[in-house]
Amino acid sequence: MKKKCIIVVNTYKSESTRLGDEIKAYLALKDISADTFIYNGMSDEYPFAGYDFVITLGGDGTVLFAARGCAPLGIPIFPVNLGEFGFIASVEKDSWQKPLDEYLLGKSCLQERSLVQASIFRNGQLRLSKSGLNEVFVGAGSSAQMLSMDISYNADSLGVFKSDGVVVATATGSTAYSAAAGGPIVDPEIEALVLTPVNSFSLSARPLVLNSKGIIEIVILPSRCPNSIMTVDGQVPIDLHVGDHVKISRQKEKAILIDCNPGKFYGALRAKLNWSGGPLA
Repeated sequence: MKKKCIIVVNTYKSESTRLGDEIKAYLALKDISADTFIYNGMSDEYPFAGYDFVITLGGDGTVLFAARGCAPLGIPIFPVNLGEFGFIASVEKDSWQKPLDEYLLGKSCLQERSLVQASIFRNGQLRLSKSGLNEVFVGAGSSAQMLSMDISYNADSLGVFKSDGVVVATATGSTAYSAAAGGPIVDPEIEALVLTPVNSFSLSARPLVLNSKGIIEIVILPSRCPNSIMTVDGQVPIDLHVGDHVKISRQKEKAILIDCNPGKFYGALRAKLNWSGGPLA
């Protein structure tokens, strides 16, 4: 049966349209049909059903979008990097042809990445659930506001946190918002949930690396903060109310990334974050 591919073109990257046309023509020579989906950075539409694989042209954010839609369907993602960091989008824009050929020949490295799922309960009723490849943020809806949260892990209390918010990241997301907030960088092959307070009122608040088999529960407590929100992978904020319970766990289905391996991850640390064990010679 003829293979089908969908190419996600990020409109914020000027070269993505040209590159998309180039890849589409290349696939046609191999008798692979390809459609294009225009992505502008925010979308709840996941048009991936019926395709054999997905190619993303953008930065890590474009891969996050594809992962949310592709993981439940088991569709692999070929992530071409047109962004700044490329911790997830590991295929370079000037050398995509060889790794794409290797994938089509069944010789490519495939790596599974865990997603996190966040569910909001209000008055004991499930309001909504969202999943993400990077992280969940629960915090104040405006700057310079402190939120009070009662946080537990597997029903064991971690205490009441007073801070701008908390980030709960996957290992993949440990290089993103979590790292910016002072959290540890975790090898993406490790199954973990990283809990990182953001601007905590207590100097004793430290990031925690937790087993991803457990459940983190965050209860919004009364405070002077007039509003609180939840975001998943930095998408549109969702309003939270006092008394809401946010339950965060690992999603059952995983994202499948093509041509991603530990060597590329550590190479990105060196190249993008100037990672070094000591002074350079």
